[in-house]
Amino acid sequence: MALLRARALYDFKSENPGEISLREHEVLSLCSEQEIEGWLEGVNSRGDRGLFPASYVQVLRAPAGLDPPPPTRYANVPTGGLEPAPACTTTPRPLQLPLQSAEPFQLPPPPALSFPPSSSFQTAPPYGGSAYQTSQGSDDDWDDDWDDSSTVADEPGVVVDPRHLSYRLSAHSDMSLGSRGGPLHTQPKSSATVGRNLNRFSTFVKSGGEAFVLGEASGFVKDGDKLCVVPGAHGPEWQENPYPFLCSIEDPTKQTKFKGMKSYIAYKLVPSHTGQQVHRRYKHFDWLYGRLVEKFPVISVPHLPEKQATGRFEEDFISKRRKGLAWWMDHMCSHPVLAQCDAFQHFLTCPSTDEKAWKQGKRKAEKDEMVGANFFLTISVPACGPAALDLQEVESKVDGFKSFTKKMDESTIQLNQTVNEFARKQVTGFKKEYQKVGHSFRGLSQAFEMDQQAFSVRLNQAIAFTGEAYDAIGELFADQPRQDLDPVMDLLALYQGHLANFPDIIHVQKGALTKVKESKRHVEEGKMEVQKADGIQDRCNIISFATLAEIHHFHKIRVRDFKSQMQHFLQQQILFFQKVTQKLEEALHKYDSV
Repeated sequence: MALLRARALYDFKSENPGEISLREHEVLSLCSEQEIEGWLEGVNSRGDRGLFPASYVQVLRAPAGLDPPPPTRYANVPTGGLEPAPACTTTPRPLQLPLQSAEPFQLPPPPALSFPPSSSFQTAPPYGGSAYQTSQGSDDDWDDDWDDSSTVADEPGVVVDPRHLSYRLSAHSDMSLGSRGGPLHTQPKSSATVGRNLNRFSTFVKSGGEAFVLGEASGFVKDGDKLCVVPGAHGPEWQENPYPFLCSIEDPTKQTKFKGMKSYIAYKLVPSHTGQQVHRRYKHFDWLYGRLVEKFPVISVPHLPEKQATGRFEEDFISKRRKGLAWWMDHMCSHPVLAQCDAFQHFLTCPSTDEKAWKQGKRKAEKDEMVGANFFLTISVPACGPAALDLQEVESKVDGFKSFTKKMDESTIQLNQTVNEFARKQVTGFKKEYQKVGHSFRGLSQAFEMDQQAFSVRLNQAIAFTGEAYDAIGELFADQPRQDLDPVMDLLALYQGHLANFPDIIHVQKGALTKVKESKRHVEEGKMEVQKADGIQDRCNIISFATLAEIHHFHKIRVRDFKSQMQHFLQQQILFFQKVTQKLEEALHKYDSV
């Protein structure tokens, strides 16, 4: 039996117990090919045994006869209902990438990781954070299956990469590849085609951007499905929703099914444009998120609050999740494209009691053909046409936004850590210190009471009241983060999700620009017709219009949200110190009658 091994594609530094670090190109021994929620277990070259991300390695077939690695220590970890595979006996799945090419092979950027929160003041994931995985994680909302098996993952033409991101290609995208990645079809010697990306895990390929730019996407787009980009005061922007609306998320309630055998939390949603309330579980949010991420490759779909394996029915967790879902819903309703998406409208308006209507809408969303390369066919650009865009100017704007998002992410991580630590000090340290002072004042008052002098009674009472005031101030400190710091951290977590989306969005636009530059070079060399190169540039500019419109929307809601949140934070700070001042003034007045 061949020994199961893997080669590290990227460096990985362990940050939690049970993990091991990897070095790029390092060869590891695998204990099992069975993934544990996106992780594998193995032994690195230094003899350390533990978990590492499955998407950071390429599985290899090692020569037979080598000693097997020690048995897995994580065999008892749940794996979605599958039996654990015997250690070192499964057949490795090779990474299906071309092994030979005239062009150097470029590895995709390493996927980022996410970890479940360990406290109420959890730092948000770093830049390029977790790629959302709709089928992983233990949560009360995934304690049962959907009633039907029709999912996009079961449809033909869907490919899933190691980071569990799905995409759909047109029928033309499965053509055989030449030595430089181009389709193998007969052409005159003087002609050339724009080469394909040999890395099929590239975001540009997964999103369908490559197939669209190369003119391989085809489909019928209804007028009602058109997504319009219009010229604005600051550049291209999405056409506003003519019927804007809001949606509140209220009254999370614990419900049961199967005669009480299973429990879950349902949230009441009330869209303002219908006024009709519906109830949705977290798994419904999760399903919707998966459909939107698949459908809109150049739109930043806000991340959902993370799942949690334990404490799902605790009041603090339910309250925190409701607030996170409220932020998510606000950003969905505020987006001109996402708010009008059929799947989102079905999610908001389908009656909770009409199971048949829900299934029909769900199947329709899952069979939507306007995804991947076909999605870009739905984008309508200004009447002035793609020629209005200057490629160098677009590239400059996108590069500037890329630098901005990187700096913003660094600053939000730092602010989140600072606020997190400050909140922890208020809940524990500050409260304890103020109450320690209050206890000491009360001790002094008790000592003074032993003098048994009538004229000192009021003084003793005033000092005791001062001690009580400091006790109350300590409680105010402990409660204050819920009023001002927690909302700031919720906002930072939401925006770190957006910031994690933009590297992939930018990569799609950059990939399109690369194809344009390549086609121009072919034209200069006399190997491509100008008309064909112009078509590539026109399709690239459609992607550029959409990317610039999404960048504009991000800045617009960023200004709105941070203005509102900073105003709320400072108002709550003022109210807090007014309460503290009031307690101190009350204590001060007690000494007037001494």
